[in-house]
Amino acid sequence: MPSYTTQDIRNIAIVGHAAAGKTTLVEAILHAGGAINAPGSVEKGTTVCDFEPEEKHHGHSLNNAVAHLDHNGKHINLIDTPGYPDFMGPALASLPAVETVAVVVNAHNGVEMMTRRMMQRAKERNLCRLIIINKIDTPADDATGQPLEHLVAQLRGMFGKECRPINLPAGGGAKVVDVFDHASGEADFSSVADAHGAIVDQVVEVDEELMAKYLEQGEVKPEQLHAPFEKALREGHLVPICFVSAKTGAGVDELLHLFTDLMPNPTEGNPRPFVNETKTGPVEVHPEPDPSKHVLAHVFKVVDDRFGKLGIFRIHQGTVRKESQLFVGHASKPFKVGHLFKVQGKDHPEVDAGIPGDLCGVIKVEEVHFDAVLHDSHDEDDIHLLALNFPSPMAGLAIVAKARGDEQKIMTGLARLAQEDPCFVVERNSVTHELVIRGMGELHLRVMLEKLKNKYGVEVDTHPPKIAYKETITSKAEGHHRHKKQTGGAGQFGEVYLRVEPLERGKGFEFVDDTVGGSIPNQFIPAIEKGIRQVLDLGAVAGYPFQDVRVSVYDGKHHPVDSKEVAFVTAGKRAFIDAIKSARPVVLEPIVMAEVTVPNAHMGDITSDLSGKRGRIQGTDMLPGDMAVIKALVPLSEIANYQSQLKSVTAGQGSYTMELSHYDPVPSHIQQQIVAQYKPQHEED
Repeated sequence: MPSYTTQDIRNIAIVGHAAAGKTTLVEAILHAGGAINAPGSVEKGTTVCDFEPEEKHHGHSLNNAVAHLDHNGKHINLIDTPGYPDFMGPALASLPAVETVAVVVNAHNGVEMMTRRMMQRAKERNLCRLIIINKIDTPADDATGQPLEHLVAQLRGMFGKECRPINLPAGGGAKVVDVFDHASGEADFSSVADAHGAIVDQVVEVDEELMAKYLEQGEVKPEQLHAPFEKALREGHLVPICFVSAKTGAGVDELLHLFTDLMPNPTEGNPRPFVNETKTGPVEVHPEPDPSKHVLAHVFKVVDDRFGKLGIFRIHQGTVRKESQLFVGHASKPFKVGHLFKVQGKDHPEVDAGIPGDLCGVIKVEEVHFDAVLHDSHDEDDIHLLALNFPSPMAGLAIVAKARGDEQKIMTGLARLAQEDPCFVVERNSVTHELVIRGMGELHLRVMLEKLKNKYGVEVDTHPPKIAYKETITSKAEGHHRHKKQTGGAGQFGEVYLRVEPLERGKGFEFVDDTVGGSIPNQFIPAIEKGIRQVLDLGAVAGYPFQDVRVSVYDGKHHPVDSKEVAFVTAGKRAFIDAIKSARPVVLEPIVMAEVTVPNAHMGDITSDLSGKRGRIQGTDMLPGDMAVIKALVPLSEIANYQSQLKSVTAGQGSYTMELSHYDPVPSHIQQQIVAQYKPQHEED
């Protein structure tokens, strides 16, 4: 068993925008707590958390990483997360594992996109929040930054009056002074006494009895504030702001004190939202951090490690030991925990047991997957965590193996990469017959292809994926074809008359046999349908699948000797194509519902741009923090590569999601272009 208890554990996710200094801060914390001899360098690729080759190459975190330290009798688990919006998936995946989300803000860049997003997501998950202003050692100037007091005002204006400094920078950022336990001292801005009074006022508001004493006596003892402080954190009534320089170490010891003495442990944080799908409906489950109860754990990270698949999980209830028998979700057969690990970056020191609240890992268990629930009870095989609502991957690339014979290796590698990243998707498009990878942006996809090469030794060629157009008709028509072929021996003969009419959008295909009098023998009717279905698959206008059509075969002729199945396949196919030509065929394009989130200042530009892309604006919603959401129906072909443009227009502050809404006919001039590019491959069939 570990030397610490559940009450000693602190689980903290370090989140924020890229270049806020999160990984450097984790290094400083690990060093100050004695977990490492010296802090590593992101530039030199020597940090505990940025250990993957791609992270060292790019100089940024590209995945979440777990580290831990022991300080003043407390065990602190830290999860360092990526700051690029392209890698938001691993950052969000870390939230179920922690009680506290520490949002790191670059003192000179201020509030950035990931600052807003992670503050909002942490609030939605009912997690305690802490704001860490980093890089306070470099003076701000008009070109690169803003005074720290202005940044505090910006944070409070954007995220609410509950954001209060718990310490303040002093000596030009060379140190910080505590304002929670102390009311005296000097700071670079504000007054220590005023800041102390403000945060104490904020805390006592959640405890009526303590507030009455405070109003009567004018002060309260620091030890009286601990319980209401944590209650204020849990209720979102307080978001502490603290200051630090990860580079110089200023404020790091104070931050460790804040972690150990004031941040909630797993028995104090808000319960995680588990749901058990029973026969009578979903039932909420509230795990208890009791080591004697049966096991309930959640896998928040999966890595295809050099030693095998590594699953990292948070234990919410019970004790996991070596030799424990655990089930993975619905699995009927348990696996045995052969090796149990703590995780320290790329290193996996082995432990005997994991207690409630702790973060541990198992290796070489193929059944383990991201978001899986591990348990040792048959009664909870339908339990799962409330969905995290990951953003939809918008960017796409169609890929083709560079070397013949690598197709299987590519599929294996992509499948394993998709297990690691909840926002990386691999799909084979049945319409365009392309293998497509989708991610959060160009950088995301480029990094995944680098991993595919580095880990699995395969390279691919890429191109933009085709748009999955479809074809249909808009009016009734008739078609006819006589197939007659004489080759010197047995001939081929089949003649078909048919009618076509459009169906309601989404109804698919209907085939009707309206022949009478044996004009076409019954054994040849399936052959006619087979020929028609070939056109449905290959298209007749621009090479895209045909849909929403009823075909009625009403007459034909046959020959007692020369009529064969192949003859009626061809006759049915050509008669269908003949009818389509007269039925005003159209090409259908996918229309998506796009929701574009941008700063208010760019709302007019984006609305105008979407309208210029044949978009139909459906409405706008205003969000807290000077942001707006624009909803529009837009053709996929116009918005397929929208991310780069949106990033350029909004200086990286915009984001968007989209999902398929319906199919509509393309404008005639665009249809002409699509048809002109189509060259039938089976023109002479």
